[in-house]
Amino acid sequence: MKTDMERKLRDFLGARTAKTFAEVLGLETVGELLRHYPRRYLKKGELTPFDELEVGDQATVNGRVKKVTVRSLDTKAEIPLTDVQKWARRRTLTKVVVTDGRRDLELAFFNQPWLATKLTPGTAALFWGEVTMFRDIMQLKSPGTEILDDEDLTEAEIERRARPFRPLYPATAKLPTATIERSIKIVLDSLDDAVDDPIPDLILRNEKLLGLREALQKVHLPDTEKDIRDAQHRFRFEEALVMQTILAQRRAVTDALNAVPRPRTEGGMLDEFDQRLPFTLTEGQSEVCEEIFADLARPHPMHRLLQGEVGSGKTVVALRAMLSVVDSGGQAVLLAPTEVLATQHHKTLTKMLGDLAEEGMLGGAERATRVGLLTGSLGAAARRTAMLDAASGAAGIVVGTHALLEDKVQFADLGLVVVDEQHRFGVEQRAALSTKSGDNTPHVLVMTATPIPRTVAMTVFGDLAVSTLTELPAGRSPIQSSVVPAKEKPDWLQRAWQRVREEVGKGHQAYVVCPRIGDDVKNAADEEGEFVAGDDDGDGPKKQARPPISVLQVSEALAEILHDLRVEILHGRLLADEKDAVMSRFAAGEVDVLIATTVIEVGVDVPNASTMVIMDADRFGISQLHQLRGRVGRGRVPGLCLLVTDQWAGSKSYGRLDAVASTTDGFELSRIDLETRREGDVLGVAQSGRRSSLKLLSVLRDEDVIFAARHVANSIVSVDAELAEYPALRSFVRSALESETTEYLEKT
Repeated sequence: MKTDMERKLRDFLGARTAKTFAEVLGLETVGELLRHYPRRYLKKGELTPFDELEVGDQATVNGRVKKVTVRSLDTKAEIPLTDVQKWARRRTLTKVVVTDGRRDLELAFFNQPWLATKLTPGTAALFWGEVTMFRDIMQLKSPGTEILDDEDLTEAEIERRARPFRPLYPATAKLPTATIERSIKIVLDSLDDAVDDPIPDLILRNEKLLGLREALQKVHLPDTEKDIRDAQHRFRFEEALVMQTILAQRRAVTDALNAVPRPRTEGGMLDEFDQRLPFTLTEGQSEVCEEIFADLARPHPMHRLLQGEVGSGKTVVALRAMLSVVDSGGQAVLLAPTEVLATQHHKTLTKMLGDLAEEGMLGGAERATRVGLLTGSLGAAARRTAMLDAASGAAGIVVGTHALLEDKVQFADLGLVVVDEQHRFGVEQRAALSTKSGDNTPHVLVMTATPIPRTVAMTVFGDLAVSTLTELPAGRSPIQSSVVPAKEKPDWLQRAWQRVREEVGKGHQAYVVCPRIGDDVKNAADEEGEFVAGDDDGDGPKKQARPPISVLQVSEALAEILHDLRVEILHGRLLADEKDAVMSRFAAGEVDVLIATTVIEVGVDVPNASTMVIMDADRFGISQLHQLRGRVGRGRVPGLCLLVTDQWAGSKSYGRLDAVASTTDGFELSRIDLETRREGDVLGVAQSGRRSSLKLLSVLRDEDVIFAARHVANSIVSVDAELAEYPALRSFVRSALESETTEYLEKT
């Protein structure tokens, strides 16, 4: 039997209104409507009779318009009411006299002449503001107004509209806030006093939270600011509890799975590799490696997130983990999102291992393995060899792209899956690799170079153990970043190209990064990776004055400016062999300037590259800019990153670039980035156009709430993983899991 919160809106509002809510806002049940919270509240005063008004009170009155006049503040002349629309952009004073039939009250509205066409004599309305006296005439200071409906209203309806806090809802033209408010009032009045609460009674008492029925009343019909705070706090905790319960259940399922323990083996390839390392691991790298080795030794699968700044040494940590698994007789896979990155990883691992990667080859080490590469563009012969090495176990380490997920690809004993740039892979893709390990589940290490604030990591990746590398290895050079306002100061852009020439003259190399490939604007929004349009209002992507600049345009423009330099282009539409050849030439120092898209964002490691010029930098997100500039300063040469933009100083887009230029702390930049975006973006749902399941909870602001909810969720799931004793919470969790708004959680 359905609870009140699960019942359809048509049972309360009628079929026509319910259909409108479903079509316009996607709200179909009582619970969905009642959790359509006010976006803000209009603060009024207490409804007060005219003869009880006192100077200094914040009051609301119910009256009828007696007289209205409009005059110019410049000429002092009165404006005919038929001409007020022509004065919309001029300085005006609209005076409205309202009455309750016995006493009058005067209201003054500055620069709002159009009100004279709404507040015509005889119009009934609510007016609110601070009561003042001017020349012995009682007035309302900075008044607000709401015109009442034409039909006769009951005293109860007028009282409701005159409540001290009027809720304003996310609304549309088809569903204005007044309609939503009325509908919620109807539903609230029809609800039983006792409704099934997803938060257990014991938790309500321990956390000092309002019960569901009381919280709904106070969030929609508050009498005080404390009502609003208490109700919102309760619903923030509820949102956090549901999400943390989902994650706790996921951790419980993972902990119950079987995995082959892969304890570290003494005297194996890992020890040999460590002895050859030309540098000393940072303290952070050593600590993280020990955490991983401890996880690998357990009979349950590791699920760990490894995050760290660009250049913090994640690859070495991952390789040591892979070698430990190979030493124990298993295989390891490194899954990369692009062929360029997969090829780069394969070359890097092979180079780092040296003869340890030459098993069965002349000159190979006594204890060695093979590092295979499997991508979609491999030729038939190379593909057969790679698949055979994986299936036979000859390749202890296999690097690849989505091609690794194909059914035909098999492994002898898959023990570890390393996922690079994990946000580009879904849970189904990771599961496809897991099934290649027989009855046992492989250990999983996911890596990201996008720094994630602690509360975000805990909320979005809460089913993973999190390891963070914060130190940069010795030898990494600092990166200086500067904003180049090309439109405001065109000479600065010319100076940028001079700097490129100067760096090349010193024997170094440079990147020039563009938002898109060619002249086709149709798909310019996102040809390769993240694209963020530069908007000055902060309300999302907007139509640009011009399309984003392309690799081909910049290549043509620089043909003359850099005519004597070796310049090549790189983008995702090139054939795999072409891309590989371009990157090989650049890495070998045979190319001075590489004009590219964001295909070089991750994994590309050319220590001699000292300079990066990012064109239309405002078209990228903060985190992506930080990722891109991490491609320079990777050796002993100081890095330089120039952020070119047409935006003007003072705009929000320019401010984002200033933030990037002002710090190299990726975690600080990540927080700034997330603070300027909606919570839906944080959880990855807004990109797909879906509503975020977080309506009141902020993963950046509500750290204490998230921690408390996490503790409660762990306690509940540890003794009742199926939530048998908590049917309301179980129902809420089930609804969240079935909802599209949790899709991003399924990708972690």
